[in-house]
Amino acid sequence: MKRAVIIGASSGLGLEVAKILLNDGWQLGVAARRSDLLRELQQQWPDRVMTAAIDVNDPQADAQLLALIDRMGGMDLYFHAAGIGWQNPQLEKEKELATVTTNGVGFTRMVGAAFRYFAEHGGGHIAAITSIAGTKGLGPAPAYSATKAFQNCYLQALEQQANARKLNIRFTDIRPGFVATDLLGDNPRYPLLMQPQPVAQAIVRAIYGQKHVAVIDTRWHLITALWRRVPRWVWRRLRLAV
Repeated sequence: MKRAVIIGASSGLGLEVAKILLNDGWQLGVAARRSDLLRELQQQWPDRVMTAAIDVNDPQADAQLLALIDRMGGMDLYFHAAGIGWQNPQLEKEKELATVTTNGVGFTRMVGAAFRYFAEHGGGHIAAITSIAGTKGLGPAPAYSATKAFQNCYLQALEQQANARKLNIRFTDIRPGFVATDLLGDNPRYPLLMQPQPVAQAIVRAIYGQKHVAVIDTRWHLITALWRRVPRWVWRRLRLAV
């Protein structure tokens, strides 16, 4: 039986991916800041779900991850679905710093711990939800787009390092467009808004297919390809609003 750990499994895409993996026969270690939100999963699959309260911003979160892996008897897939973000055109300090802390420091803490574990235990698969927002700096969401670009680059760097060290570690950088989860709040005006269930199915297909980068969906793949070609002098004059 394959074993996966999902950080950020209490809601949104983390929860939806957990349900798919459970239906596919995986054993899961699911974690979030509040473990009580994970009880329903554990009650439905008591023999195949272990829960833990892990806040990626806790300096001991990496040790807590290793403890969860030890309880499971090992890990084949680490799936990182924890993250925060806001539109912040007023550049409110608290929102910017919280985003950098969770999506930057917390992400590095947890993905780095998973990398070191796999390096010491013969390999595995690291998959993480980043975002199409990392393609370009987005004025309405400065810290969010910047931290997503950081995540894209960090995963790419780890993949290069794993290859250089001949480590059997695979990576999947998952870059969804806008998904109707709690992260977006109640704003219905996001363009090309997608529902969590089909996005989660696409994520699992990308993981099973061992894709290096998965932009979800095809429309966003085309849009981000165009974004990359926009010259900087044009991009800075665009008025992006949602």
